[in-house]
Amino acid sequence: MHVFSALIKLQLPSTSLKGKRGIVKSVLARARNTFNVAAAEVDLQDIPGTALLAFVTVGENKAQSRRLMERLEEWLVEERPDLDLAAVEIEER
Repeated sequence: MHVFSALIKLQLPSTSLKGKRGIVKSVLARARNTFNVAAAEVDLQDIPGTALLAFVTVGENKAQSRRLMERLEEWLVEERPDLDLAAVEIEER
């Protein structure tokens, strides 16, 4: 079994924590439904304009699991052009 994770740091068009919460909850829910991954906001919860999201998948095929994380990143760029991906780190755990 292969476990891959993606840490994605986002710059958000939000000036309040309430606005940030709406954006983050939407992104996490849609990623879970679209890619069947575990997803959570893991850091920077108290900073309105920035979010650090983590996504994890487990699979038998190493290449497929990595490609799923790469597709998730591509999907996020295409689906939410209002969000700026400040950093992306994909790794096998």
